[in-house]
Amino acid sequence: MSWLAAAGRILFASAVALLLGWLYGYPLQALLALFVGLVGVWLYQLRKVQMWLQDPAQTPPDAYGIWGELLARMYAHQRSSEEVQLRLQEHVNYLQDSFSSMRDGVVMIDRQGAIKWLNRAAQPLLGLRYPEDTGHKLANLVRAPEFTDYFLGDDFSEPLQYVSGDDRRQHLRVEVTRFGQGERLLFVRDISEAVRLEQIRRDFVANVSHELRTPLTVISGYLDTFLATASELPQKLNKPLRQMSQQADRMENLLKDLLWLSKIENDKREEQHELVDMTGLLQEVREEFSDMHPETPIELDVRTDRQFYGNYRQLYSAVANLLSNAVKYSEPGSPVIIRWYSSANECIVEVEDHGVGIDPVHIPRLTERFYRVDDSRSSMTGGTGLGLAIVKHVVAAHGGDFRITSKPSVGSTFALIFPSGESDVG
Repeated sequence: MSWLAAAGRILFASAVALLLGWLYGYPLQALLALFVGLVGVWLYQLRKVQMWLQDPAQTPPDAYGIWGELLARMYAHQRSSEEVQLRLQEHVNYLQDSFSSMRDGVVMIDRQGAIKWLNRAAQPLLGLRYPEDTGHKLANLVRAPEFTDYFLGDDFSEPLQYVSGDDRRQHLRVEVTRFGQGERLLFVRDISEAVRLEQIRRDFVANVSHELRTPLTVISGYLDTFLATASELPQKLNKPLRQMSQQADRMENLLKDLLWLSKIENDKREEQHELVDMTGLLQEVREEFSDMHPETPIELDVRTDRQFYGNYRQLYSAVANLLSNAVKYSEPGSPVIIRWYSSANECIVEVEDHGVGIDPVHIPRLTERFYRVDDSRSSMTGGTGLGLAIVKHVVAAHGGDFRITSKPSVGSTFALIFPSGESDVG
């Protein structure tokens, strides 16, 4: 029954009461008696509704008219809501069961930053307890300043890697994903073994490179001596000795790059206290390469005088490696341009050439160690395959980004991008 039908019945009953009251000479009293009766009936129905709402699991009571329809609709909505809640709870239980079986720690966090649920793996990794810590703020329970700054900073575009534990030997990686209405899902993984193996690899490369330098120096010394007296040696030995000397020089350059790369990798990213005059650095690099390669015009385009804190030697090596590549893969007479400029948020060094260019398919792998676009060409130029890997690690050590744009037969642009908000002082 709709409310219009109920209103029609009330109006009809009122008309009947007025008619009967008029016949007996008491129309207003009859109408008042009708309304009192209706209020009594409504109060009785409201009491039945209230009693049912106190225990909605029961079947709603019998009622007639609009009250019966109201109770039926409330009961239908209740059943529908219960079914939805049941399905949602089933999904939550499924997710929790799935997360419980994971080796990585998982923590569900509400919009206020409080813990809603966590799996067993997260408890030893973050020092939490379940269910005792449910409802408590996560940032107040994890005793690690790096984690607190990361979590409260609310910038989860990059994962966090930090050292935890009393012995400071446990390396953890944390990733946060947003879901729902402001809730967050935190994943934490123990990467101590991976870090240890990576350190072993770095130490091995550094140690082997260091140990190889001594015998290589001896070999190069004897080769230089033989080449200095080439006129006294048989003619057929001249070419082999020159090739051996070239390969020894190439090996020495490779060892230097390996040692330098290992040093950059092993250096912890700490606050840089050396104020770097980038304009002066770029002028120094330009003069060095102009003397070494007079056939290649090297232009310097300086648009800012900003200085920032960094490691002068590392930055010099990064720019020198980019400039070396630009000169190697450009035709004689083709200009190479070095730019230094800034914006509101960034300080940028660009090295642009108009050389052979690079196929875009190779660009994502260019910073890998020993990756070569063309092995034969790299052998001819004497490259070690470590230059761009060194550049990448130098930029990362300064909190920046390394971007490469190139087109085959057109040229390439290599950009070192530093966040001016962190490093700018001028």
